[in-house]
Amino acid sequence: MKNLAIDPSMQPPLQARPQTQVWRKRDVVLITVVLLTISALDFFTPPEYILGFLYLCPLLLANRRLSQRFVLIITGIIIVLMLLNLWLPNAALVTLPAIVNRLIAALSMAVTSILSIRNKEYANTISSQQADFAAQSQLTSLREDFASTLTHDLKTPLLGAIATLNAFLEGQFGAISPLQTQVLTTMERSHKTSVQLLETLLDVYRNDATGLVLHLETIDLTTLVEEAANQVAGLAHHRQVHITVWHDESDFRRSLRMQADALQLQRVLMNLLVNAINHSSRGDRVEVWLSSMGSHHRVYVRDQGAGLKPEVIAQLFQRFYQGDSDRQAKGTGLGLYLARQIIAAHHGTIWAEPLSPKGAVFAFQIPIAQP
Repeated sequence: MKNLAIDPSMQPPLQARPQTQVWRKRDVVLITVVLLTISALDFFTPPEYILGFLYLCPLLLANRRLSQRFVLIITGIIIVLMLLNLWLPNAALVTLPAIVNRLIAALSMAVTSILSIRNKEYANTISSQQADFAAQSQLTSLREDFASTLTHDLKTPLLGAIATLNAFLEGQFGAISPLQTQVLTTMERSHKTSVQLLETLLDVYRNDATGLVLHLETIDLTTLVEEAANQVAGLAHHRQVHITVWHDESDFRRSLRMQADALQLQRVLMNLLVNAINHSSRGDRVEVWLSSMGSHHRVYVRDQGAGLKPEVIAQLFQRFYQGDSDRQAKGTGLGLYLARQIIAAHHGTIWAEPLSPKGAVFAFQIPIAQP
């Protein structure tokens, strides 16, 4: 015969169950004594004097201490006793007003019992939700602490490796050949990408846990786009991808002033530009279009890479979404999710659209004045 293993944590302590049973017996005895006392007082008074409202005491006590089934039983007993007092001990004293008053009192007892049971259920539900919320808050705090610790522990050796590679590239350890320079530059770029991924991971968890706090200031969106394009120029040159910035379907530069968090908005632009470059082929062009729509400014990032399937567009900005198209072959699925967090914090919207015959556009719009 197979032995069934029982988890000790699922069993209540051995001393807890007898103690609970003792308290339950005491409550039953107390409620019974109070019930008998009130019924005796009620039976020895004339029917027009309704002392039955005193039955609320044992009823509420039973609802607080005992199960719902026992409360319903007590309610039934109380109603029977209240109506029985119309004929006992002297049925000759019964009048129509006394009958009506007793029926009203009995109905009040039934309604009170139902409401007390529902109130207890609501209290239990609220208590359970509060416990779940506390557990989720603790889990979120632990998750953020873990992500922060992990990010710090992983960034330390990466930053050390980057510093060492810079020393090699600067010739501090002797002359290096052009081939070695190319290899070291690639390693440095890879390590910097890893550091950025770790920082993105930490920011995503922190934003989910505590929300994104913006530091608003008046900025020029055009200048911000140009700075982001200059920062990814090295990656674009390595991939042989051309970046062009357009202003309202022209190449005439114009300033687009607005209120925003420059650092956070630049991260969005960097994510979209890097995403477009990584999914472009050699010789392709990445175009950034700037436009003003009255109370909003818009930014479009267009590429000539593989198109987007319509069924995956709604999932592109979800956390850790990878998808099965060629465009999702790289990355962790956090860049677009972080971009959505930042744009949402600015009370804006971000979206993606496929282009024909190939390519895609990622765009966002933000109010010029933040509420």
